[in-house]
Amino acid sequence: MTVAIRATDLVKSYSQGVRALDGVTLEVNSGEVLVVMGPSGSGKSTLIRTFNGLETLDGGALDVLGVSLDATHGERQVLAIRKRVGMVFQQFNLFPHLSILDNITLAPIKVQQRAKASAEQRAMELLDQMGIREQAYKYPAQLSGGQQQRVAIARALALDPEVMLFDEPTSALDPERVKEVLDAMRQLAKGGMTMVVVTHELSFAREVADRVMFMDRGQVVETSDPETFFSNAREERSRRFLNQMQH
Repeated sequence: MTVAIRATDLVKSYSQGVRALDGVTLEVNSGEVLVVMGPSGSGKSTLIRTFNGLETLDGGALDVLGVSLDATHGERQVLAIRKRVGMVFQQFNLFPHLSILDNITLAPIKVQQRAKASAEQRAMELLDQMGIREQAYKYPAQLSGGQQQRVAIARALALDPEVMLFDEPTSALDPERVKEVLDAMRQLAKGGMTMVVVTHELSFAREVADRVMFMDRGQVVETSDPETFFSNAREERSRRFLNQMQH
């Protein structure tokens, strides 16, 4: 088993001494889907944002695909990681003045110096995979939220990442749009993509995760396979969270 992400004793403090991450240690294996759950303010988003250098660390060490990040890392390490780690956020962050196709090909052409024709061909394949090929020449404002989020996933995949991070990718969507985004993510997982997903979607976690990690107050409370977590969580805090989510 190759380890894609190894975090050791991560610490991140905000003002007033609030610890968003309080000694977090975990490993994510290549090809694994790790779902991170927990109440809001538990440190989930902070954690996943450290994996591509969006959040700096105050302590601990992080190894992402063999690149080390710690409290002293420089821009060079962050850039090395971002070339290989894709990220999808709650907000789609698409450029409103660019067509869908141009949104997806921008980074491959600018960052990876790919030829326009091959970048566009890849973009069309990804739009196809996301079930929205016919939207290629439209602008973001002409698409539904669910379609825009699928474009955001395609855009992240256009750089051929080895790891995909998802930070509550469905929380800004209307309920009827959630399924189409989760379905796209299911397909990625089936294809063997290494994924770390912060989400409140219990059914997705139950069905797609290899492991579920539960966080509270900046700490990892427990990590187990979905079957164990959902039917027989060890910790009282986990059980309380699941009860609230199911009602």
